Amino acid sequence: MIYPTRRAIYLLLLGAPLALALGLVRPELWLIAPGWIAVILACLLLDTIAGASPRRLALDTRFPHQVGVGDAFDLSVTASGVAVPRRAELALALDDRLAAGGRLAGTLRAVDTGDGRSQTLAQTLSLAATRRGQALVEALWIRWAGPLGLVWKQRRFAIDRPISVVPSLRAVTEEGSRLFQRNSWFGLRQQRFRGEGTEYEALAEYQPGMDRRAIDWNATARHVKLLAKEYRVERDNRVVLAIDGGRTMAEPVGGMPRVDRAVSAALLLAYVGLKLNDRISLFSFAAKPHTLTPAYMHTQDFPALQRAASLIDYAHVESNFTLALTTLSAQLNRRSLIILFTEFTDATSADLMIRAAGRLVQKHRLLFVVIKDEEVESEERRRPESGADVTRSNVAAAMLRDRQLVIARLQRLGADVIEVPADAMGASAVDAYLGIKRAGSL
Repeated sequence: MIYPTRRAIYLLLLGAPLALALGLVRPELWLIAPGWIAVILACLLLDTIAGASPRRLALDTRFPHQVGVGDAFDLSVTASGVAVPRRAELALALDDRLAAGGRLAGTLRAVDTGDGRSQTLAQTLSLAATRRGQALVEALWIRWAGPLGLVWKQRRFAIDRPISVVPSLRAVTEEGSRLFQRNSWFGLRQQRFRGEGTEYEALAEYQPGMDRRAIDWNATARHVKLLAKEYRVERDNRVVLAIDGGRTMAEPVGGMPRVDRAVSAALLLAYVGLKLNDRISLFSFAAKPHTLTPAYMHTQDFPALQRAASLIDYAHVESNFTLALTTLSAQLNRRSLIILFTEFTDATSADLMIRAAGRLVQKHRLLFVVIKDEEVESEERRRPESGADVTRSNVAAAMLRDRQLVIARLQRLGADVIEVPADAMGASAVDAYLGIKRAGSL
């Protein structure tokens, strides 16, 4: 496609006032205006013919077929041809999961290839997917101005290739390695401290730093040396990672929906739990229960949990906690640790959740994981400068009071509740899980 630039349009429009002005001053000079327009049209034709043709342009685009939500990735564009300019503009039409509004613009710049005839233009764009699902890269446009700057030479390239946006495993690979280094009792290493495990393992000679309550005085008297009991962490526990996929969880926090942050944190927990030989299940719900996987206990089963997590959709309906938690409880035939990723904003809407949780904690250990609402907290702390600021501050304070009331009611029922920063959700949830295991309270 070839069309005039803004410069060409302005130059053509300049002919009309020029003809009027000359006609008023000297009527015989009015022919200068048509001559001006003819010259501009000739320049347009010359600019169209000169330089490279868009039809002779070859395009190569490269990007991954699968990315994790929130993870940055590169989309590289390379265009080559004979006598192409050293600079060109590009525009991409793609899914709004990859770019706000579904449009992305950039600039292609010349790359030296060592070939005297052909010229290569290249650009690498950095993108990040904001939601899970199939994100289509639809088409790409490249255009450049002619040598005189009077016409745009443009070509559209159809791409029509999808990118699968799946739950991010970056937290699993990075946070998992860090947690393994920080917690020396991961893996098969056994504990030597009372309170960091409840299953008796063996007797060992007492070492400085060991808990004195672990000393076995009867064995010490028999062997005439100070002996202490070694304990190991409980294993083969049933752990259910429950993810609320309702309307509130679909809202973004820090540029990413809460449910996506919950999925990433749940996968990190699943990886750690499988490493510790616990039985891990994934459960999701919104208006009704959606997914309940079998209980996996081997690390080679982790991809199955990842596939199940990728199917958790964004729902724009209220969550039915009564139906979901009742269904989950009916599926569990032994005491389990249920880690529930959810969100609550006020005491009224959370009342049904609290009632359902009250029935659940009678048989199971329940841990709630919620993201701190830092925006509301900052609004409540901000110094007001106008009447509107005072109103916003009071509303924020009321929301925080309702939130703390819900947390207090859950804790009185016997449930554990942790409020975590959005960017540290996975690590904080793992720390809480490990603390429960150390206490041997599953």
